[in-house]
Amino acid sequence: MGIDKLITPNTFGFIAAALTTVAFLPQAIKIWKTKKADDVSIVMLLMFITGLLFWIIYAIETNALPVLIANIITFILNVTILTLKLIYGKQTATGG
Repeated sequence: MGIDKLITPNTFGFIAAALTTVAFLPQAIKIWKTKKADDVSIVMLLMFITGLLFWIIYAIETNALPVLIANIITFILNVTILTLKLIYGKQTATGG
């Protein structure tokens, strides 16, 4: 088996998926630890989450497994970030 058999379009897809998905993990961890999400834009999160939903639909319709897996995980991470923003934003507003 040659290297050309190992490096397929899906290989690049999975690498891209891993990198772009994991990129959101430090943000989620930072918000969790600091209990602050003031600098995270709620509008950006809502737009991004909506875009992820469309990517998920696209991936299902085209059988693009790397795209599907990456966007489901990224969706979960960003919904987590949005939830933390809403929780910690309320605590800040109420002095908690």
